[in-house]
Amino acid sequence: MGNAGQRWDEFDPDLYHAHNYAVLRDDDQEILEGVRDFFATFAAAAATAADRPLNGLDVGTGSNLYPALSMLPWCERITLREHSASNVTWLENEVRSYGTAWDPFWKVLTQERAYLGVDDPRRALAERVVVEQGSVFELPRSRWDIGTMFFVACSISEQREDFHRASRCFLDALMPGAPFAMAYMENSRGYEVGEIRFPAVSLKMDYIVESLEATATDVKADRFVGAEMLREGYESMVLVRGRTRRREPDGSTTAADA
Repeated sequence: MGNAGQRWDEFDPDLYHAHNYAVLRDDDQEILEGVRDFFATFAAAAATAADRPLNGLDVGTGSNLYPALSMLPWCERITLREHSASNVTWLENEVRSYGTAWDPFWKVLTQERAYLGVDDPRRALAERVVVEQGSVFELPRSRWDIGTMFFVACSISEQREDFHRASRCFLDALMPGAPFAMAYMENSRGYEVGEIRFPAVSLKMDYIVESLEATATDVKADRFVGAEMLREGYESMVLVRGRTRRREPDGSTTAADA
C-alpha cells in the first residue's frame, strides 16, 4: 500500500494528540533529551557559522509540536510542512497559544541552558512558526538551515521506495551541513487513528541508518522502548541525528564527504 490515495485529510489530530501527547511518555522524553542535547551543540554551531538566526523546517508535523519547540532557541522562522488538511487546521489554531500539555515537554528542553533564553515559548512559537500545507515529496532544495521529521518517512506508505524518497526529499531541502533529527517507529505494521487505518513500512534501526550513508554525516541513532508500548504493532522508537552532507549542484555527494 503506497502513500497515494490514503485518507490523510480525514486524519483526526485531536484524537491523535490525546493518545500520543496529552501526557509526556518516557520514550518521548528520552527522544526529546536526545534532540535537545544534539541541537545544543550542532544548531548552536550552525547559527554561529551563519552569523544569523536559522530557518527551521519540521515535516509532517501532525499534532506534535515538540520537534518545533526543540529548534526554537536558534530559529527566527520555523516552517511546519503538513500534508493533511485537518492537521493544518489544527496546527494553525494550536500554534497561536499552545496548550498546557506541551509544558512538560518544554520543561525537559529547559534543562539545557539555550532554551532558558526563550522567555515566552508560547509567544515565540506563535511569532516564528509558519504552517504550510504541502507534501514532503515537493519540498524545494537547500532552503532550510535545520530540520526535523518525526514518525513520517516510516508511516506514510508500506513501500520502501516511499521511505527512501521521503528521507531524501527532506534532507535535500536542508542546506549542506545542516543539523537534523528524525524519529521512526521500528518495525511498524501500520496504525489506526479512530476508525481509519494508516500504512507503515517495517524497518530495523540498522537499515534506517544505512539508508542515510550517502546523504548524512555525524549520524547517531538510538532505540527507545517505553515502560508501556504506545500501541500494538511496533517494536521501539528510533531517533537519528546527524548533519546533511555537502552536495554538488546536481545533488551528488562531494568527494570529501564520500
